[in-house]
Amino acid sequence: MTGVPDISPADTWAALENDPNAVLVDVRTDAEWNFVGVPDLSAMGKQVVHIAWQVFPTMQMNGHFVEHLRKAGVTAESNVFYICRSGARSLAAGQAAHQAGFPHAFNVADGFEGPVDRAGHRGTVSGWKASDLPWRQA
Repeated sequence: MTGVPDISPADTWAALENDPNAVLVDVRTDAEWNFVGVPDLSAMGKQVVHIAWQVFPTMQMNGHFVEHLRKAGVTAESNVFYICRSGARSLAAGQAAHQAGFPHAFNVADGFEGPVDRAGHRGTVSGWKASDLPWRQA
């Protein structure tokens, strides 16, 4: 038991829309945010919190991740949804946050882009983009 359940992108959207204190934390790298795109929560009057779990280009773990969560205003009472490219880094980030006192952690299943399709491209099989949820180029 990880303490961090998976939740579909569509259910994440609904939770963010219905809970004013819910937060989406994108744990991808700045390169991913800039070149791949980011979830767009502007329709619900929210912004995504961007805190890299690993730092580009070395991909070394961000040792200040939990501190950055607190500085971003995330609290132990918040339902926090973690998203990455495909769901692995976000699960690790959610587990670390859960262990550090953020008990309401959820992993966005298949992340922003999901697995590759038959042509080797992401964003078409599953995940935030394939679920046709709002996103934009940064």
